[in-house]
Amino acid sequence: MKHTLSVLVENKPGALMRVTSMFARRGFNIDSLAVGPTERHDVSRITLRVDCASTTLEQIEKQMHKLVNVLRVQELVPGEAVERELALLKVAAPPSKRAELMTLADAFRARVADLGADSIVFEMVGSPEEIDAFEELVRPHGLQELGRTGRLGLARATRPSRKRSSPALV
Repeated sequence: MKHTLSVLVENKPGALMRVTSMFARRGFNIDSLAVGPTERHDVSRITLRVDCASTTLEQIEKQMHKLVNVLRVQELVPGEAVERELALLKVAAPPSKRAELMTLADAFRARVADLGADSIVFEMVGSPEEIDAFEELVRPHGLQELGRTGRLGLARATRPSRKRSSPALV
């Protein structure tokens, strides 16, 4: 089963390497990885997606808590978290197909980031599933390049959290 983890770490050199090395040592592949700053300048958020059993996930969380620089580990439970991705898709777009591509883009709230003589670069922010669906629909037109950020996520603000989590930051 796939799980999304949000890991808060001290913003120090080597923190990301320690977290990803722990996964590599245990033979787990990280499906998606995104790292960036948080509301605190001294803390970064690592959002990663891994395929493992729930019991294995508990072990991973316990082992991550032991790592230097790790402050908090939280599973983002589907339905109890907001998850988004950014994608840039370069699609072949001869003049005869542009109207159809623009209609698809409108339906998925994608915007044109760049327009060339024979291709369009679309920018799309949405759930990973929405991006997968848009990619599948534009692929027959000639998907020339694709770049995705990886999943980002936060617990929903509209529900009380029932997720496993370590103590709050000090």
